Amino acid sequence: MKSVTVREAKLNDIQEILEIYNQGIEDRIATLESEIKDLPYMKEWFGKHQGRYKVLVAENEGQVVGWASLNQYNNRKAYAGVADLSIYISRDHRRKGIGQQLLHTIERSAKENGFHKIILFTFPFNLQGQGLYQKQGYREVGLFKNQGIIDGKFIDVMAMEKLL
Repeated sequence: MKSVTVREAKLNDIQEILEIYNQGIEDRIATLESEIKDLPYMKEWFGKHQGRYKVLVAENEGQVVGWASLNQYNNRKAYAGVADLSIYISRDHRRKGIGQQLLHTIERSAKENGFHKIILFTFPFNLQGQGLYQKQGYREVGLFKNQGIIDGKFIDVMAMEKLL
């Protein structure tokens, strides 16, 4: 694979971001979301990710192959320095270091935008994701038992954090 460029997402990236997100939903490895999203949903989502709450994309030869976002953790003022993290990589581009590039860049953006901590939630069985986060200094905070239901089964969710 040629070099991947990480940059701030633009509105015209939404279709590719949507496709990658829907892959994550379909694969059942990255989110408790279980229903495929559509373009109006993603446009609204993108509108909420302006200013401090960045969306970055990883681009390879003009194609978006992954994305990361800083999401609002809680609307209480006390939590203004905490961002929730999402990272999704296209099926065909997983395990190629793209997640690490996105993570480095989104952390830099988080610091520049006044965040002191990033949290994330992952599935205990998503060892690939956990490995990425642990290598970058994230630590396991705890496990939420039966946090959600996907396909009629309870799913546990692991919380992780990193102080910036």
